[in-house]
Amino acid sequence: MSRVVQVVQHLRPGGIETMALDLCSFTQGKNKPLIISLEGSCREALQHWPRLKRYASRVIFLNKQPGIKPFLVLRLSRLLRRIGADVVHTHHLGPLLYAGLAARLAGIKHLIHTEHDAWHLNDPRHCRLQKTIIRLTQPLLVADAHTVASAMCRQLNIDKVEVVTNGIDTEYFKPGQQSLARKSLALPQNVPLIGCSGRLEAVKGHHFLFEALRDLPQDVHLALAGEGSMKQALERLAEELGLSRRIHFLGRVDYMPRFYQALDVFCLPSINEGMPLSPLEAQACNVPTLVTDVGAASETLCPDTGVLIPAKDVDALSLNLLRVLNAQLKMHSATAPPSPRTFVQQHCDVRLMAQAYSQLQTREL
Repeated sequence: MSRVVQVVQHLRPGGIETMALDLCSFTQGKNKPLIISLEGSCREALQHWPRLKRYASRVIFLNKQPGIKPFLVLRLSRLLRRIGADVVHTHHLGPLLYAGLAARLAGIKHLIHTEHDAWHLNDPRHCRLQKTIIRLTQPLLVADAHTVASAMCRQLNIDKVEVVTNGIDTEYFKPGQQSLARKSLALPQNVPLIGCSGRLEAVKGHHFLFEALRDLPQDVHLALAGEGSMKQALERLAEELGLSRRIHFLGRVDYMPRFYQALDVFCLPSINEGMPLSPLEAQACNVPTLVTDVGAASETLCPDTGVLIPAKDVDALSLNLLRVLNAQLKMHSATAPPSPRTFVQQHCDVRLMAQAYSQLQTREL
């Protein structure tokens, strides 16, 4: 059984980091993957993400400080030798730079690199650096979506990229009783409720969702799960738009299935994305979902129930939210509506993702 070591930039709540933890949990066999986090310490990571407690024995923090640190390559190389790494799996550019070079220096032949979005390659410096590191380290390249793979081939001038679709745990994210979910989160009971989860940062496009909410009926509310640097600015915007009573800032929600179970519709109004996990999580809880047409977000949608809208288009956002909310209110017909959960179970379950990576590691070996 080979020893797989994943390398990430940091271990703060996010899609890449969740995927790395899921691969630790769902990879078959006794020799579970280890994770090396270039940045941060165990103490601060646990403080911001309690989920890490159960992975503490399999995570190593290097506490990298800002800036380029050439000697980190040597430190990583010695560490990989000491823990007996057979396969190194990097996520995104920074880990590829340090751990890719370290793996080759340590004599580790089996290097897998997963790219989680391609929009950062629009930066010429990032693109040049990634081309150079790929040429030096020759990893097996993987994308988490077909859109990302196509962009990598085009911008990095490479012929082929494997695609392993992101997956979520459909046994953890599942439907539940809406009234109980709303009660546990102190959300209003008898109102149409839109939800959005993710970091409160400008790239997530929350302000477009606020403006769309202003055009919806007064009884429609919005719940936000997540923390970030834009929280105070968004709270001020909600007040300026007269929406403070209708927008609920929940902060970090430790049990996310409960959040999705409380919703009538989920919306991700991002300006940029890779292949986001939150639409998959919401749909696994059987919540109809709208996403903006950015990155690989379209690949997360159930073709029967999902709605794709242009980014930054408030009119399209408000019209489609109203349409989906109205459809939800009419769901009492004799015919059962299509299930977005079935789509996620069949195409985007975490067990399928873990199995695909295991096959790549075996093939590479």
